[in-house]
Amino acid sequence: MGRPVKKSRFGNSTGDFEVTGAFATGTTQPDGTGAEAASTASGNYIVSQRSSKQFKVNFLSADGSTRLTQVLTLTAKAPGSLTNGEFCVQIILDDSTVAYASKIFNNTVHYVTAGSVVGSTKYSLSSEGADEGAGSDSVGQIDTI
Repeated sequence: MGRPVKKSRFGNSTGDFEVTGAFATGTTQPDGTGAEAASTASGNYIVSQRSSKQFKVNFLSADGSTRLTQVLTLTAKAPGSLTNGEFCVQIILDDSTVAYASKIFNNTVHYVTAGSVVGSTKYSLSSEGADEGAGSDSVGQIDTI
């Protein structure tokens, strides 16, 4: 694993990583009403890092009934394509291309775009709203709370 991400970048404070989509490890929703699905609620966040692809994630269940904390695998997929035990983090590249992180390190992120282009770039964390546009040259903007 490369250098781990600074612990100060995790949590539910302004400017911390925001989880774009999370899919619980269970097969049914916490309230027992049906099959689990991906949660895309705002405010889902990373608690801690286990490896470059494994993170402890705090997220609202898809049915909205329960706040869960589980170790999930970072996957470079759109939220609608996630399966059990996976989560995704969106990044906007310097040319405004939307991509999803496949690995996150302290200063760089490896990503995959919708067109299956693979790459890596430095990233920045800014405030919610400011993270939606293109960043400066060769710097991607990661979704933040």
